[in-house]
Amino acid sequence: MQSKSAQREGILQQLAEQGGATALAVAQVARQSGVPEADVWGAGTFYGLLRRDPKKTLVCNGLSCKLHGADALHHQLAGQGVATEFVACLGLCDVAPAAVGPELLPLPASDQPAHVLPSDPNLPIDLGGPRDRSYRGLGAALKLGPEAVLRELQASGLQGRGGAGFAAHIKWRSVRSQPSPTRYVVCNADEGEPGTFKDREVIRRQPDKLLEGLAIAAHVVESTQIYIYLRGEFERERRILQDAIDQALLGPLAGLEVHIVRGQGAYICGEETALLESLEGRRGMPRLKPPFPTERGFRNQPTLIHNVETLACVPDIVLRGGTRFASLGRREPGAKLYCISGHVARPGVYELPLGVTLDELVAHAGGYIGTPLAFSPGGASSGFLPMGERSRPLDFASLSQVGSMLGSAGAVVLNDSVDLPLAVHWQLSFFEHESCGQCAPCRLGSRWMRQALDRYLASGDPAELSDVRDVAWEMLEGSICGLGQVAALPLTSALQHFPHHFGHRPVTQELHHG
Repeated sequence: MQSKSAQREGILQQLAEQGGATALAVAQVARQSGVPEADVWGAGTFYGLLRRDPKKTLVCNGLSCKLHGADALHHQLAGQGVATEFVACLGLCDVAPAAVGPELLPLPASDQPAHVLPSDPNLPIDLGGPRDRSYRGLGAALKLGPEAVLRELQASGLQGRGGAGFAAHIKWRSVRSQPSPTRYVVCNADEGEPGTFKDREVIRRQPDKLLEGLAIAAHVVESTQIYIYLRGEFERERRILQDAIDQALLGPLAGLEVHIVRGQGAYICGEETALLESLEGRRGMPRLKPPFPTERGFRNQPTLIHNVETLACVPDIVLRGGTRFASLGRREPGAKLYCISGHVARPGVYELPLGVTLDELVAHAGGYIGTPLAFSPGGASSGFLPMGERSRPLDFASLSQVGSMLGSAGAVVLNDSVDLPLAVHWQLSFFEHESCGQCAPCRLGSRWMRQALDRYLASGDPAELSDVRDVAWEMLEGSICGLGQVAALPLTSALQHFPHHFGHRPVTQELHHG
């Protein structure tokens, strides 16, 4: 008989299998699981994919897709009699405007391979290379032993590639040092930051490197249980990953339990503690810290959480040494997967030295389209920078010096055909929609920011934005997690760097909230 916690953990998957959080499905799942119906309803209705009509085609409403005609695509599909629904982001920014069908597979126009670098065996992940199924890094790790692996990880300087940039070896040592014998390794594959699609490409092209990194981590922290929390819209990636798991469990992963848990459409679940809440069958609301997940994470046990790219770097570090990995970067260690989309010729994922400039990244992406005006260096959370910063290193420290962040390294370029206040509006609408609502500074502040910009676009009066910085400070200082702390940055950064775009202006007729 399942424990109560195990019964709760399964309710989101059960709702998904029954077509979403309908009254009938909620009642049935409550009966089967023993979880009160109100709890099932409250958890299920939190998630976008459980609220959606499963017969509808999803059209991406993210920045890159908006720049390339998401509204026109929506109208085109509707004119063809296709039932459609706007969603915040689909992780297909390189093929914008993007859409996926009811089965969560990309429509033919959105189903194109991403641009990547040609194969280079010197690259840690090498997206353009042949699929590496050797698991040689795992074999080397087993011979070296946990302490030697930790030394190489520390020498590599590997920082979390999901956005926070926290030193990986510190997390590993913390989990390994905990007294509890039960430990978990969790992969955060819930890639939801607009402008970011690198983890998608790792899973498509090199899934075994991800699994190998997970296995090495499990060996070092003495865990046998691995959970991969995969973005719900990544149906193709789920199939690829499940096939790789099934094959590896017969050999290199023997003795491990590897589970794929599908996210159900909540950007906030990219925050590690919100992810844990979702894994446990609840609303994805961030936890207060401390305690940190390394001490009390999944099922209240020590848990190591990393994103896809971070884990996929680990086999190379073990095989060829931490010092070599560190030398691949410029001012900061390692190679980095950079996403680039928007007004560039070849949107894609490029594995380059950590610290390249925007111009260098765009050169790999075939050059700018039109006259560049602004760029977002690290996804929606990083705000906007002027092209005067195009020679600034795209790394953690350099971007923080100008009030931005590397984040997920999802760069988006905007040319001068874009109405910048309207682009800011799209980003603010995203954060308002994706706020979990737990804390007032984020819940109220994200809505206030969007409404203030609405008033400005409706009136053309810059006085409507006079209180923006005060509200942004309250959001930064009072929000529980990173979403609320950065949700105002698209507007505050644009006001700082592009004040001439926010003067008196004609009224904007249509905002397309989506």
